[in-house]
Amino acid sequence: MSVTTSPTYLAKATKVALSDFSSPAMRAFHLTWMAFFVCFFAWFACAPLMPIIKGEFGLTKDQIANINIAAVAVTILVRLVIGPLCDRYGPRKAYTGLLLFGAIPVFGVASAQSYESFLFFRLAIGAIGASFVITQYHTSVMFAPNVVGTANAAAAGWGNSGGGATQTLMPLIVVALALFGVEQAGGWRIALLVPGVLMLVMAWAYWKFTQDCPAGNYDTLRATGLMPDTGKKVGLTSFKRACGNYRVWLLFVTYGACFGVEIFIHNVAALYYVERFGLSLKAAGFAAGTFGLLALFARALGGIASDRIAKVKGLDGRTLLLFVLMVGEGLGLLWWAQMDHVAIAIVAMLTFGLFTHMACGATYALVPFIDRNALGGVAGIIGAGGNVGAVAAGFLMKASPNTQSCLLILGGLVTLSAICAIAVRFTAEHKTREQELFEQAVAERQAQAA
Repeated sequence: MSVTTSPTYLAKATKVALSDFSSPAMRAFHLTWMAFFVCFFAWFACAPLMPIIKGEFGLTKDQIANINIAAVAVTILVRLVIGPLCDRYGPRKAYTGLLLFGAIPVFGVASAQSYESFLFFRLAIGAIGASFVITQYHTSVMFAPNVVGTANAAAAGWGNSGGGATQTLMPLIVVALALFGVEQAGGWRIALLVPGVLMLVMAWAYWKFTQDCPAGNYDTLRATGLMPDTGKKVGLTSFKRACGNYRVWLLFVTYGACFGVEIFIHNVAALYYVERFGLSLKAAGFAAGTFGLLALFARALGGIASDRIAKVKGLDGRTLLLFVLMVGEGLGLLWWAQMDHVAIAIVAMLTFGLFTHMACGATYALVPFIDRNALGGVAGIIGAGGNVGAVAAGFLMKASPNTQSCLLILGGLVTLSAICAIAVRFTAEHKTREQELFEQAVAERQAQAA
């Protein structure tokens, strides 16, 4: 039995009150997006500095591709594991541990002296990408069905904006250090210490100010008998149950095609603008950063739209919305890849990016409804799909003659993947049960407002 189906359901928040920092749900909401922001910032802190790092280590095209693949590869495994760990130990312990241990390779990459050592630490940094699964898990157990799509998408979107912030801020930190006489060879290393320190601060805040679910922490609830203690196998059971659900694997593909493409773009955009359009490191960082900063509102917009359409068309409306967004993403990516003028290219990138971020939000607006008894397993597998997509894009990049060719092929594949979204279907019984929970949450919210 999962906490998501326990009698504590009525304690879940039925609205997202952004000014509220006192309730357990809103504390979790704010701290989880902040933690994800810091993790995303650290995860991609190297990307905007690659033009400098490439020159220092004399990196080849294949070596850069290997680094980009390494940055997202290990995340696949960690995302598969972290979801069931949340089911067993709770999101509070899982996030705190990930932040603490994830800071180690962030500090390590700053001290790398060769391509091999840089590649190793870049691979290890990828583990912090699993923070996304904990973010989505924590908001899913804190918020009721009428707003869970909005809560999930907003928390993930604001956290994702760390990828845009790092594209802009890391080059600025290097430039600022240069004003104090620090050369680029040392400046990029000092700059990479910043996200590591932020992760340690965030680990302390998450441990101190959050709890696992509306009723408290899992270990306390199990000790007092308020939550069933199904033993150490609870995580494995959740994972196996999720593996047997075909809807999980369809969303695994769609998430690979939206979030996988998103993080691939984070890794290559700055270098693409430098090499294709001749922009400076600072200008390329700003251009690439706008893509990530869309997450400030676009991913939340996808979740909000999913919650709104669910009021009219239920779960089928959520899947239809995801299909439309995936088609828009694919066509937008094809447009961006063919642009030769930098200004139009940025407009095309922002258009494609809007659909991409919204599709990510719409995907995880569906996740809480796939199987409430295996939330950790479902969230982990679908989240891993995002990184499988990024790794596949990395290998495609390695096999392509240039980045533009890679983007054209990706655009076609993303458009085709939209079929998986429309193929997600629910039984009449499943839809009836979820509709009852949705209406129950709406009624409770109206009662609170009266």
